[in-house]
Amino acid sequence: MKKKIIPSNGIYWNFIRELRNHPQVKLGFTQQKHISEKEHYRFMEKYGLHYFICLVDDIPAGYMGVVNNDIRVATHPDYQDMGIGKYMIEELLKRYPQAIAKIKLDNIASINLFEKCGFKKKYYILEL
Repeated sequence: MKKKIIPSNGIYWNFIRELRNHPQVKLGFTQQKHISEKEHYRFMEKYGLHYFICLVDDIPAGYMGVVNNDIRVATHPDYQDMGIGKYMIEELLKRYPQAIAKIKLDNIASINLFEKCGFKKKYYILEL
């Protein structure tokens, strides 16, 4: 399995949107709403330089990015539990060593993943 990280130029923007909207993936994000193509492309025009694609044997397997120092990462369900998420976070931290992760309390998989990468729980944010 050959993994590599590449910039998320416009060619991969739709992959990012489709993965972010994937029913199994979006459950892990704090925002659950469906992201429209127009909304996504506006976002990527602003932040796209801070996003990267993880290719596994030249096939997109996930994406990673940092917006306002907050890590955004998603692995396609076909590539989960294969070390892809850990690889992406480790690679992202080489580019953004001060980045943080905001994770929902019930997203145990993401909490475990980030802890494997050396992150420690620091804050809880309580909302109504």
